[in-house]
Amino acid sequence: MAVEPWVREVLRCPACRAELADGTGPDGAPELVCTSAECALAYPVTDGIPVLLVDEARRPGPR
Repeated sequence: MAVEPWVREVLRCPACRAELADGTGPDGAPELVCTSAECALAYPVTDGIPVLLVDEARRPGPR
């Protein structure tokens, strides 16, 4: 279940305050991805609820 567009517009990355974009994790689960190139953390979405905890975020892979 994806996050409603109006909710995504309000939310910001807790680590750097950049906007978040819809994404899909390696396992196919929905997530919100930080749009900042320096941060790029991916936050899981569980049952339609974004888990915006830095400790729970997936770190970006090697570029």
